[in-house]
Formats: sequence, C-alpha cells, structure tokens
Amino acid sequence: MSNIAGIIKTLQNIMRKDAGVSGDAQRIEQLGWMITLKIMDDKDAELELLNDDYVSVIPEELRWRAWAADSEGITGDALKDFVDNRLFPGLQNLDVTGSDGESVNRRAVLVRDIFAGTNNYMKNGTIIRQVVNKLNEIDFNASDDRHVFGDIYESLLRDLQSAGNYGEFYTPRAVTEIMTEIVNPRLGEKVLDPACGTGGFLTSAIENIRKQDVHSVEDLKTLEETIRGQELKPLPFMLCVTNLILHDIEVPNVTNGDSLNREYTSIGAKDRVDVILANPPFGASVSDGVETNYPAQFRTTESADLFLLLMMRYLRDGGRAAIVLPDGSLTGDGVKQRIREEFLTQCNVHTIVRLPNSVFQPYASVATNLLFFTKGEPTKEIWYWEHKLPEGQKSYSKTKPIQKSEFASLLAWWNNRSENDAAWKVPIEKISENGWNLDIKNPFLKEEEITYSTAELLDMLQESFKKSESLLEELRKK
Repeated sequence: MSNIAGIIKTLQNIMRKDAGVSGDAQRIEQLGWMITLKIMDDKDAELELLNDDYVSVIPEELRWRAWAADSEGITGDALKDFVDNRLFPGLQNLDVTGSDGESVNRRAVLVRDIFAGTNNYMKNGTIIRQVVNKLNEIDFNASDDRHVFGDIYESLLRDLQSAGNYGEFYTPRAVTEIMTEIVNPRLGEKVLDPACGTGGFLTSAIENIRKQDVHSVEDLKTLEETIRGQELKPLPFMLCVTNLILHDIEVPNVTNGDSLNREYTSIGAKDRVDVILANPPFGASVSDGVETNYPAQFRTTESADLFLLLMMRYLRDGGRAAIVLPDGSLTGDGVKQRIREEFLTQCNVHTIVRLPNSVFQPYASVATNLLFFTKGEPTKEIWYWEHKLPEGQKSYSKTKPIQKSEFASLLAWWNNRSENDAAWKVPIEKISENGWNLDIKNPFLKEEEITYSTAELLDMLQESFKKSESLLEELRKK
C-alpha cells in the first residue's frame, strides 16, 4: 500500500507540471483512463498466454504495449498528437460487432463506453511520457493482492481536496465487506448493485463467492454472468470496469447509465435478482422527468427514495438485500411515508444497523443506516443495532476510518439475538402507528448520549420557544 501510495503521489506531482490539468478531479480522470488501458493490456497478455485463439478487442496500434510500454518510445508532440488524434478517436469509435458479424462484442462496447465519457487533459507530450513510464512500474498481473486497485483508488480519494464530488462513489471497505458477509451471496445467484460506483460491493460479492464456491473455469464463467452493476457517471464507471477485470471478470456486466431512468413497470421476471448490495446516492435530486417513471403515489425527486423503490422491484420474492440509507429516508411524511409503508409491507426489514454520522467522513457527514431485508413477506418486527465508536474515539476520520473488526460484536449477536444496550426490538404495530417512522432511538442510551437530527433539534427549539412565550405571558398577567 505504501509503495502504491508513493507511486500515485509521484504521478500527481508529475501531472501538476502540465498546464492542461487543473485540479484533483481532472488528475483522477487522467490517471483513470491510463490505468484502465494498462490493466486491460496486462490482462490481454495473460489471456493470450492461456488461450492461443484470444484476440484483444483493442486494435494493435492502440494497445498500451504498442505506444506506452517502451520507456524510450514515442514522446513529446508526437505522443500528444497520437493520444488526441488516434488513441481517443480509435477507442471511442471501436467496432463492436462480434466475430460472427451479427452479435455484439460486449468487451468492445465497454471499452467504447469508457472512452466516450473520458477526456485527455494533458497538453505536454513529454509529461505524458513521464506519467506513462511511472505507471509501468506497477505490474497488475504479478500482484497477489486483489486490493491493489482499491488501494490506488483510495489513495486518489484521500488526495482529493474537495471530495464532495467523488466521495459519493466510495463506501468504506469495512462496510461493504460486513454487509456482503452477512447477506452471503453464493454461486449461481444473480447479484445487482444499481448504483455501483467504483465496484466496491460487486468485488466484495465476487470475493465472497470465489472463496466458497469457485473451483473451475465453468464456475468462474457462472460468476461472471451473474454479477451486474450500473453506474451513471463516467469516471466511477471506468474504475468499476477496471476493478472487475482485475478480479478476473473477463467481460464485466456493468453498464454506464442511470438506473432510475427506466419505466418502473417494465422491470419484469427476467430482470429479477437474488441479491442486492448497494449504497445508492442520497441527498441528490434526480434528473428532470425521471420521477415520472414511477407510480404517481411514489413520485419524488429524492434519489435515495426512488432507489429504494427500484431495488424492491428488482428483488425476486425470497431475494435478500443489504443497503445503506441516510436518516432522511427513515422518516418524513407524504411520499416518503408512502414509500416506507410499501417497503415494510412488501419486504421483511428484519435488521437496521445505525451508524455514527462520521462513517463516511471526509466525503459526507450524514447519519447513515445499514438495512437488511428479504422480499416477499411483510415486516413483523425490526431489530435495531447501535454501532458505537471505538473506546476513546470521538469520530471517524481519514486517518481513523471504520474497521471491520469493530463489527465483531454485531456478528456474535446476529444469530443469537437478545436486547442489550446496543440492541432493541420494535414491533411493526408501533412503527405503523407512528407514521411508518423508522428513525427510532436507542431506548437504552442515557439522555446525554442521544444524538438528534437537525429536524428534531429545530422542533425541540420551537417547543422551547413556545414554553418561554407562555411563561412570559403568565408573568405579564401577574
């Protein structure tokens, strides 16, 4: 990890010398497409050794080895001209016809889609050559560590000054791993993340299945066919595809587009999945008109609420899910309340893990929850678990992120449940009487330990003002 972080730091320092690249976001995109091409070429080389008939979808002259691998190769204006006028146009207009002349080559479609949403910002060909040479120090095939790409991406994220733009695509690895471990997807089950970001949940699912069930080439093929994702924004989409290729998924089943931009009723039996693992975007408004894809009584422009409806629709009866939702989706009236009622009557929401609001620092400081549920039967009661910060720690941060080991007590409790100072149970009758509100505080916490949402604090403040007014009025009368 330290070596990777060192290489990334050096790369970013080199790129700072190029007048065309301004800001961390552009540096991430620039590194992203280069790393993607290098990884694809490393994987192509591996597949060529294993299979005499294998031919890369990338034309020979555009492959990394043809223009980037030789440290003394093309440089300066000639390299800049090649990247802008041959490499990018060639990949953006890739022939996606299958070898039979009729079918579609999915790997070619992925490469084309990646480069359709990507730009080369660098203006200095000599600096491009320096970046390329530094990247050639990483051999992705030789690495035993499947997290090497995750480490690269985490290094990039840590360096973002204004991570608000990119933090939404990143869920701490401790969280993705614990959610996946509990839901436990198995070989042959269809797994979906409809807002997959850089692929954290998908790679967690792949690793979970691989260590238990994958024993042959056929098993690997089944795994490849059953892992699905969709991501709207070009940069995380590109990083997700690359991440899956690194996890031996030869042709990742990931699409670039808005999952919400599909007619709700058009999602039928053939689209249903067994497992959903997701951290859908929240706090954002959806694109204009997207809400009209949903039934009139559920229309809203809050992305997290529409994603909840979408995920319920995609899940087959008996299917199971673990998702991240903000406190804002657990409460509220009107459409929010109707969506929660639908959720609790269509699904058995058996467990809600309440996280401290600093879990997603520095990317977001909203209070979030992990919801575990199965589709096809109504909720009868919900168990809540309060995840507490480690002893002596006031909050999570970049330097002190949440650790998987912190979930040991949750796992020990999971199959042998009883109420304690971190766990409590609420019957559905109480929840329905209270407007289907799921934002239920830990009854075992002392008053000073309880944290309140902004809306609750404002209500309390208003109540306090009313009491003050009333007392003043009494005093005036006296």
